[in-house]
Amino acid sequence: MIDLFSIASSGVNASNKLLQTTSNNIANVNTDGYVREQTIFTNDNVMGVGRGATERVINTFAQNQLRRDITAVGELEAFTQKTSAIDNLLASEANALSTGLSKFFSALQTAADDPTNLASRGAVLGEAQGLLHRMGTTSDYLLAKEDELNLEFDAQISEANELIQNIGDLNRKILSSKGGSNDQPNALLNERDKAINKLADIMSIEVRETKNGAKAVNLSSGESLVLENGSFSVLQLKTGADTGQKHLQLALNKENQANPVGVPITEDRLGGSLGGLFRFRNEVLSPAQRDIGQIAVAMADAVNTQNRLGMDMDMQLGGDIFSLPSLTGLNFDNSDNSLTMAGQFTPGKGSEVTDADVKVVVQSVDGVGAPLTFDVHMLNADGSPKLDSNGDAIIHTGQAVAPTGFTEIPGGVEINFDSPGAYAVDDAFLLQPAKATASELTLTTQRAETLAFASPLRAEPATANLGDARVASIRVTNTDYDISAFDGAGGIATPPSAATEAPVAVVFTSDTDFNVIDSAGNTITSATVGDNYNNLLEQAGFGADYPGYDFSLSGKPTAGDSFTLSYNSQGINDNTNAVKLAEIQKKGVVQLSTNNANAPRSLHEAYSSLVGRVGEKSSTADISLQAAEAMKNQSQSWFDSVSGVSLDEEAANLIRYQQSYAASARILSTAQELFDTILSAAR
Repeated sequence: MIDLFSIASSGVNASNKLLQTTSNNIANVNTDGYVREQTIFTNDNVMGVGRGATERVINTFAQNQLRRDITAVGELEAFTQKTSAIDNLLASEANALSTGLSKFFSALQTAADDPTNLASRGAVLGEAQGLLHRMGTTSDYLLAKEDELNLEFDAQISEANELIQNIGDLNRKILSSKGGSNDQPNALLNERDKAINKLADIMSIEVRETKNGAKAVNLSSGESLVLENGSFSVLQLKTGADTGQKHLQLALNKENQANPVGVPITEDRLGGSLGGLFRFRNEVLSPAQRDIGQIAVAMADAVNTQNRLGMDMDMQLGGDIFSLPSLTGLNFDNSDNSLTMAGQFTPGKGSEVTDADVKVVVQSVDGVGAPLTFDVHMLNADGSPKLDSNGDAIIHTGQAVAPTGFTEIPGGVEINFDSPGAYAVDDAFLLQPAKATASELTLTTQRAETLAFASPLRAEPATANLGDARVASIRVTNTDYDISAFDGAGGIATPPSAATEAPVAVVFTSDTDFNVIDSAGNTITSATVGDNYNNLLEQAGFGADYPGYDFSLSGKPTAGDSFTLSYNSQGINDNTNAVKLAEIQKKGVVQLSTNNANAPRSLHEAYSSLVGRVGEKSSTADISLQAAEAMKNQSQSWFDSVSGVSLDEEAANLIRYQQSYAASARILSTAQELFDTILSAAR
């Protein structure tokens, strides 16, 4: 009877346990993160059912695959959403720079047809202001996106650190809750897996389970986040010279150290939504900011340069139409953080400005701390070095102008170590020539008369000329009186720095030879041209800077023919320079890369390249996201087929376990009847 009672009791208890497990599964069918449980019994060594253990039904391979797919979808969702917004902005007709550029140059072409029409000139300034507004709106939007992105970094880092700490705490709780119980702490295990999946959505992680049931969590790049004993490291953001550019670090052993060591994280391998945000910043947002700024600088400098080569309606030499901003050197962690370095764009070299940031590092100083030499490092927007065609970092060495003054460096920029304090070797400063420039461009004038549509030079044949030579074209290359013959007062003169007198006439001594004459009627030089009458002063030995002008002939002169060169007074009907201003639209004025051997692109080509690149990234990311979501759905189905609760299966189990419970109870009642029979017989 004792054996029968024991068998029946163990059967009732086992069936009861199975009913509890099944009921718990049914009750948690809609619980997020719940994993189906099963109770497994062993056969007793004597008779009856042995001890049972309730454990989760889980496939580690399915779980790991699902986690990887969660990470992939998280990264692509963040990247696609952000990139799509930039793509829509750049492609929008309302904000497209291509539309603004077309309207501005179209207004120039219209004004060139009637250079004295003030209404047409005013339309040029109006379209110039509209173009600046488009550039500023686009640049401001991108800068606002950077601020928004930094807030998202902070939020995601905070959430990730909470999850990391929670996983560490759960590790400790799971280890302490086991004790002598045969059952697993399934609720805690589910909670930990749920936290790990949430962390996998933020970043790519690798999970390793130890024999005691604890889980170690590492970044996919190898850095430890959670150790088996529950200790953990946390993520933190760090900034360099550019406080708006945040970088990720890992503070190791946060729990055990008051001041943990910071280890840089490789952002392009981070994965998850946080990795997607960093990827968006490094691949789309930051390059787009600099491309817009590069286009703005190239356009403004090209127009300014050409306008300075013309004559306005006041019959004065042209000036700048656009005002380019000054640049500020951002201080790295230098020997003295009050030290400064100023920067500016080199006039006339806007086509050399690239999308690179510039790091200037002091290499030597004099006895009072004034920089003597420095290195110039070309950097990508994320701070990594720009590479040349050989894969080497682009570094230039420069000599500082003494005692103070601007020193030209590669990239169309000049720098000035303008701080009164003493510099030290390895002090470094960061210039970002193109990042925010498009937001800071302004017009220097609202007077339509200041547009220099005419050429400041007039070349006229003498009335007594006998040949059929005519002035074919006039070329003006420099109007800076320090090194050119334009005196700035409506005349041609010889600047003090010039080695020769200013040429004011060309007189042919034969059809192939001519003399260059100065204002006193003296011969400056003589030249032989053969049958080539292009750029006569250049053929006579003059350079592009001095006298700053030249002219070409068509036809053929004869001995005694002369041509007079003078300032183009009263020549406001001339549209020579207006045509050249309009031609900037088709010229290559935007540097393709830091390798200046590449042919520059036109403004429209540069903008189209930017729009195409962002559009391609947006389209590719969208396709990749759809594929990743399909993979995630498959992984989820695989995981659910093993670990998910099936109500049909649990309902069948419920009936089966009810029957086994009733049968075991029947054994118990049978044992009771037999026992009662024995007692009756004994009486």
